[in-house]
Amino acid sequence: MIFYLISSPHMFNLLRVSCHPIKHKSFILINYIYVSKNNVCNSVLSPPWRILFFGTDNFSVKSLKELFNQLEKGIHVKQLEVVTSLKSKTNPVWQFAVQQNLPLHSWPIQATPKDYDIGLVVSFGHLIPNHVITSFPLGMLNVHASLLPRWRGAAPIIHAIMHGDTQTGVTIMKIRPHKFDVGEVLMQSCCHISPDNTLPELSNRLACLGSELLGQCVKELPQSLDLAKPQPQTGITYAPKVTASTAVVRWRDLNSTQVYNLYRALSGVFPLYTTYQGLPIKLYNGTLPLPIVDSITRDKSPNPGFVDFHRPSGVLRVMCADGYWVAFQSIGVPRKKPISAADFYNGYLSKTKESERVFE
Repeated sequence: MIFYLISSPHMFNLLRVSCHPIKHKSFILINYIYVSKNNVCNSVLSPPWRILFFGTDNFSVKSLKELFNQLEKGIHVKQLEVVTSLKSKTNPVWQFAVQQNLPLHSWPIQATPKDYDIGLVVSFGHLIPNHVITSFPLGMLNVHASLLPRWRGAAPIIHAIMHGDTQTGVTIMKIRPHKFDVGEVLMQSCCHISPDNTLPELSNRLACLGSELLGQCVKELPQSLDLAKPQPQTGITYAPKVTASTAVVRWRDLNSTQVYNLYRALSGVFPLYTTYQGLPIKLYNGTLPLPIVDSITRDKSPNPGFVDFHRPSGVLRVMCADGYWVAFQSIGVPRKKPISAADFYNGYLSKTKESERVFE
């Protein structure tokens, strides 16, 4: 019998017992034992696992459903309970847990979790304190929607699209106290970003990819914990939470691709925002049109922010800093539902001199 002691920052140290085959009717092969620092055996851990899940939104639900499927099969999961944080009366994780009669706990947790093997976190949005992390013998794992260490933070999908990334992915990582997204990486899977992917589309794809990767990780526990490697110290970028001010378009600073990327990145969260003759304007259904040669571009070069109704395609197009257009099919004006580009032209643009048709 050979013992391997694996160091851990948690309150427990993991002790693997590797045994050669022994022909004895009373022999039991024990895979993993957790011992306290004074070497007194606390528990023998083996699947199926007791899991406490932390999540809030639609991205989280994909992984919760995967764990619930494993719970029903009873091979890898035998207990599944849910922690969520309610900013309103309900959220997608709360709804699914209620539908499936899963035990629910509100965040912050009032007592230190007990009787669970591992904590799994997906799009939770709260920093987990050390006493909660160390209460799980196997620690806590997080599903993060980027290829860490790129885009650490609250809005990795938004920042990946906004910055024109052509590749992203998901990462399964260990949770460490005090900082977000700095733990060791267990698994990663890549995902291509097409030039027209919007936030809802890419988020759904990554949620599915993350649930698959988490399911694989759970099935391979506890061996999958041995795969953990520190994140590289190069290539670190940050993805802070976005606000409504992020959606304000700086026409003189951004080229057409950057404006379109901003639209794609904030789709479903914030519409792009600008002003026309002092009137607040919201821009919907953005496209990046092919260059159109007409009297405007032949006779003069419009300044960034110049807005024009392109009648053949029925879009409102705006000149960007690189001399190319970005187009929008619907426009939001105060106290009205979004209107078509044609209606905006008839109600607003047509009543203004061409030289004064500018978004600020």
